[in-house]
Amino acid sequence: MHKLLASTYKELLLLARDIGGIAILFIMPLVLIVTITLIQDSTFKTVTDVTIPILVVDNDNDEVSATILNGLKDANAFKVITKSSEAEAKDLVFKGTYQLAIVIPENLTESLQNKINQNVEALVAKFGLEDSQKNETPTVKNKEVRLYFDPATQLSFKSSVKNGIDKMISKIETQSIYKAFQEQLLDDPSEKIFETDSFITFKEILPEDKKDDFIPNSVQHNVPAWTLFAIFFIIVPLSINIVKEKSQGTFVRLRTNPVSYATVLGGKTLVYLIVCLIQFVLMLLVGVYLFPKIGLPTLDVSGRLPLLFIVALFAGLAAIGLGLLLGTIAKTQEQSAPFGATLVVILAALGGVWVPVFIMPKTMQILSNISPMNWGLNAFYDVFLRNGTLLDLLPEIALLLLFFIITTGIAIIYNEKKNAV
Repeated sequence: MHKLLASTYKELLLLARDIGGIAILFIMPLVLIVTITLIQDSTFKTVTDVTIPILVVDNDNDEVSATILNGLKDANAFKVITKSSEAEAKDLVFKGTYQLAIVIPENLTESLQNKINQNVEALVAKFGLEDSQKNETPTVKNKEVRLYFDPATQLSFKSSVKNGIDKMISKIETQSIYKAFQEQLLDDPSEKIFETDSFITFKEILPEDKKDDFIPNSVQHNVPAWTLFAIFFIIVPLSINIVKEKSQGTFVRLRTNPVSYATVLGGKTLVYLIVCLIQFVLMLLVGVYLFPKIGLPTLDVSGRLPLLFIVALFAGLAAIGLGLLLGTIAKTQEQSAPFGATLVVILAALGGVWVPVFIMPKTMQILSNISPMNWGLNAFYDVFLRNGTLLDLLPEIALLLLFFIITTGIAIIYNEKKNAV
């Protein structure tokens, strides 16, 4: 025990003398989490809270176009700006001034009604409910609503707009068909035999937190994600310190004393585990106190702190194990520093820190399961978003602990074999 404490004290002295390393470990993650959360929250608001100005050229000026315009306004996502010229609207969109222009064709309402009347009359006549007329009715040409998108517009935005307009027009067509049947079948047009309200509706069921619907926000996603990134980034200074001690002859002096390599690594583990927990606390403080001051949602940690610290503890162990292994295998700082930084970025990308796992290609989704950051992120999400219990966290924290044991064990075995030779 005395040897472990002495090794721990040595690591504290080394870390305290490295002011630049401390700044990287504590200041850089705070700047990163604030910047990324602000950017992603603004992007989120672009879709939900901020209205997007769009152009509408209404050549119909009738019931269908009025329904489309009202639907766009009721969506609270668009600011409708009417234009009289299709060419002008097209030019403004393709220049990037606006993201979208909707051009409603002439006589859309009239043509739709004529088409529906033709179909209903033909069907009613087919069943012999009225005298069929031999006179041929003129063919009604199809109409198209033209959409102009800024070339830089995302495909998801295009799809949502197309689906929304298609849904509005489909509703108009359905109501018009019901109305045409009523006019054909009933003597009193005011009498109703069809209900035109939607029979099937949708309701989103969200996780409940204290009997209230719990709606995830950008803070609940970004704080755990970038906390893990900061925790795993300690493999860079940790591996560099190990390589530096080897190049300076510190390990040679330690080998002359009855101190095992496991004890040396144990001291490093304790010090850097404290560093990880301090990083985690700083991230939580930023989410709870700083984010509300700059217009971001407040991070709610009420009743979750014990579980959050458990996840951070095991995530820290996994990061430390990887750092110990890298520092043991690397021979120079030029090997450990760039490789460690690159490895952290790769693990973060695979783990869902940069891009959510569910939108990755199938192959990448499978590969994400090997990233310890993915295990830690899922554990944090279980606490923040799914109201998970300690039992729910066991699979992820077991994987993190196993990762620490395996990487540390490989580091010890590798060191013993190398020194035995």
